[in-house]
Amino acid sequence: MPSVFCTVDDKHIPLYRVMWISDVPHFCGHGDCMHEGDYEVRLEQDESVWASREERDNILTAIDAWQSGADFDDEWR
Repeated sequence: MPSVFCTVDDKHIPLYRVMWISDVPHFCGHGDCMHEGDYEVRLEQDESVWASREERDNILTAIDAWQSGADFDDEWR
């Protein structure tokens, strides 16, 4: 049975809280930006977490598996 959680950075995020995931990496041009090249994962209540490309891909795979009811390995989290 698929887990309803995915891991982003050091956080366990419930998949049902994810509203959208950016397709392109963040770029704002500010020299002090700490999220250049990261992907925004938008959560409920205007919260966001920032994911690497691998984490973003794992979240998308986990959501697909969760929604289809398919089993998946722990490596996807």
